[in-house]
Amino acid sequence: MSSTIQVRVDDNLKKKADRLFKDLGTDTTTAIRIFLTQAVASNGFPFEIKRNPADVSPYGVLSEDELLERLSKAREHSAQGKQREAKAVVSDMRSKYGL
Repeated sequence: MSSTIQVRVDDNLKKKADRLFKDLGTDTTTAIRIFLTQAVASNGFPFEIKRNPADVSPYGVLSEDELLERLSKAREHSAQGKQREAKAVVSDMRSKYGL
């Protein structure tokens, strides 16, 4: 048996929530079910879920041609000596993102 819950929210809030949850790979109804399940399991407000801009890949929206162009430019830069040691890059990422 299942029940229906009706909630009134501002149209703009619903649109933003729908876009966010779609971005996260789910839908608003499933997100609400997850929230309710976790609230009951933790006996309170269970968690905060948010999209971290650092987790969004800048390459996810590139076409194949755009990606190949970026790779070509990277090879050119490398040939010109415009590269950095991996340790320096990892160190910078750890500092910037608290890893």
